[in-house]
Amino acid sequence: MADARTAIETLDWRQQVFALYAETRRLAAGPDTAVGSHGTDPAVEAHTFWRGARDELFATHPQTPLLPDEREGFAGLPVADYDPAWRFEVELVEPEEPARFDFETGTDGVVPFELVGRADVPGVGLLDVWRLQSYGGGLFLPIRDALAGRRGGTYGGGRYLLDTIKGAFLGEGAAPASLVLDFNFAYNPSCAYDPAWACPLAPAGNRVAAEIPVGELYH
Repeated sequence: MADARTAIETLDWRQQVFALYAETRRLAAGPDTAVGSHGTDPAVEAHTFWRGARDELFATHPQTPLLPDEREGFAGLPVADYDPAWRFEVELVEPEEPARFDFETGTDGVVPFELVGRADVPGVGLLDVWRLQSYGGGLFLPIRDALAGRRGGTYGGGRYLLDTIKGAFLGEGAAPASLVLDFNFAYNPSCAYDPAWACPLAPAGNRVAAEIPVGELYH
């Protein structure tokens, strides 16, 4: 029964993450006025909710990636304050040539990714946007910046900005074929906390020379 319990707990984790991002998008859309219900920027409200909900999941859920010795005294994930300068709506452009990469996991076999577009982000550069080719599909956008692996910086393997198959999606932009890319919501993959996890890391087209000091950091 242990395997069944783990499967049900994992399902619950993913359902809660989907609900978390749905509420984040709702809050970020804001009311009809230019400010949120408490007189603040809707994006700040959405980010505050996202931080709190993730902290709650990490602290209490049986499928938390935190190791047992990290759960005791857990006071929240290290996330920088919201900076609106790091939110973009970016149109995707078709890649000049097809590309793909395969990632071998310990549980799901080889997971193939196909390049579907590139996003030119001001101050950051070109980022590859990938599509998961196996069951379920989904867009995947990892990012590894110049702070990766540095003391007080970001996780050395990079972070995730979008992983729609698991619910991490910030919405479409106003223009056709555009996405909201808000680096304040960049987060660490589970393998940053538990080495038992196998996580696809940022390939060459998702490594940038810019320092991105927002989102989830890594102490």
